[in-house]
Amino acid sequence: MNLKIKFFDELTTRELYEIVRARTEIFLMEQGIICRDFDGLDYDSLHCFLEQDGKVIAYLRAHHTDKDTVKIGRVLSITHGLGHGARLLRESLAEVKKRMECKNITVNAQKHAQGFYEKLGFVVIGAEFLEENIVHVPMRLDKLK
Repeated sequence: MNLKIKFFDELTTRELYEIVRARTEIFLMEQGIICRDFDGLDYDSLHCFLEQDGKVIAYLRAHHTDKDTVKIGRVLSITHGLGHGARLLRESLAEVKKRMECKNITVNAQKHAQGFYEKLGFVVIGAEFLEENIVHVPMRLDKLK
């Protein structure tokens, strides 16, 4: 299983296809989220993914929301309960810190995943909110080093 971390223009067409396929499988097919996935943010994002046998099995993207803050989003794992999501997030955070200048890293976590993010150093920074009919909570990486 290979970790790949690339900016948009570095992605191959196959990698981009597999990223979109994985996002569709999780957010549309599994979670029933009907939203505009193509929001224009991918162009300026760092795309981090675990690939196995040519398929994306875990993915996230990171993009600046302002000069000091990077937001992690579209976090998913096709293989639940095997630690792939934790590995992806842990190793991706290290690369985000190296490749994207920032003072803060944030995520709008689905409420059911709050504990997952807390184990990796995130803390809640605001009130719960509803997005795409799923309760989310804003979180920030507690210590950015």
